[in-house]
Amino acid sequence: MTDTQSAALAPVIRKVTARLIPILLLMYILAFLDRSNLGFAKDAFQADTGISNAAYALGAGIFFLGYAVFEVPSNMLMQKVGAKIWLARIMISWGIVSALMMFAVNEPMFYVLRVLLGITEAGFFPGVIWYLTKWIPVEHRARVNGLFYFGAPLAFIFGGPLSGLLLDLDGLGGLHGWQIMFLVTGVLTVIVGLVCIGYLDNGPRDAKWLTPQQKDLLIAALDREEASKADHSPRGALRALANPAVLYFSVAYLTIQMAVYGVTFYLPSTIGTVVGEDVGLMVGLLTAAVWSLAIVGVVVATRIADRTGRRRIVAAVTLGLSALGILLSVVFQEPVMVLLALALGAAGFIAVQPVFWTLPTSFLVGGAAASGIALINSIGSLGGFLAPIVKNAADELFGAAGGSYALAAIAAIGAILIACSHLVARAVRTIGERTEATALAQEEAR
Repeated sequence: MTDTQSAALAPVIRKVTARLIPILLLMYILAFLDRSNLGFAKDAFQADTGISNAAYALGAGIFFLGYAVFEVPSNMLMQKVGAKIWLARIMISWGIVSALMMFAVNEPMFYVLRVLLGITEAGFFPGVIWYLTKWIPVEHRARVNGLFYFGAPLAFIFGGPLSGLLLDLDGLGGLHGWQIMFLVTGVLTVIVGLVCIGYLDNGPRDAKWLTPQQKDLLIAALDREEASKADHSPRGALRALANPAVLYFSVAYLTIQMAVYGVTFYLPSTIGTVVGEDVGLMVGLLTAAVWSLAIVGVVVATRIADRTGRRRIVAAVTLGLSALGILLSVVFQEPVMVLLALALGAAGFIAVQPVFWTLPTSFLVGGAAASGIALINSIGSLGGFLAPIVKNAADELFGAAGGSYALAAIAAIGAILIACSHLVARAVRTIGERTEATALAQEEAR
């Protein structure tokens, strides 16, 4: 893209960002809150239902089994049905199931509802990542992805105190505080899903809020990007599922998600232990303070990535800092230092993700982008299933700090995988070119 084209496109990108990001951000806040508010409810939920630590870990993680299985089909259906209707459908159905979590009063019901929650939410995140590739050229994508990723820390900054406040309403209407929390957040999700139907557009061509000239500029930029990726992208949605580069990125993303959920599911109870408080409003506020640094990390990482173009290096360093923060959170003894270490860990594993997604989306196109993004997220989401189990097992084997050491090591491995991803992409490209050349030579020989 020339400097003139970039200058002409900049105000269009700002307009698109201002239109789409607020609603997508709100959707992600609710998605992350619906997943993670189980962490806020952990102590009260287990006390009221008698569910053991092992059962809690299984229920927390089993969400991701249904989620992983339905990710790819959901994204492929969204490509056919259209993002507006499909994203709204996801929001409404998972909001209903989230509200029904108030009836998870025993282990079987807990497991069933967690699986259903994963199935109904499947496709939301990769759907949004794919949706943004239809609006935002790669030169601007890390920053815009970063704005969307504000949803995770904001879910804790605002949702943490909200969850704590709802938990403190224990006894209202004869309900436990955790039941009120699930009911309120579920209903909010359904409302936002209904709003999406009338607000979102499937692509720039449908956007009545863009002028014809703005549409032409944006579509031309996106078409140039698609053309540049055509030679390197897998041909078709199914081939992307077996592409070595896609599988490599899937494993790297798995390590990120294990760090995310290994910390997230236990963060409120960890902070409560550190400061000697029950999980409630005070712990919610402290959790919000920890996540505030994540927003700073997202802004810094994504701007450096877009300005320098060194997205791979920025992503690797950011995840490495997350590993360091998780490690220091068990090395330090003073509560303030522990909170700062947790903040560094959270900032790192949140900030790495918007930069990470610019790597696979820089070579995937068309149906391969829809299925490839979904597969990466699907395999990565298994980190949410594995993380609580690995953490719980490491804690039992090696003591209270064992789980955190394991999570730090996993994040460090992820940083190394991302740092080396260009070598894998180059090898896949070389093999593809040789295979194509051989096929042409054989055809000419005939």
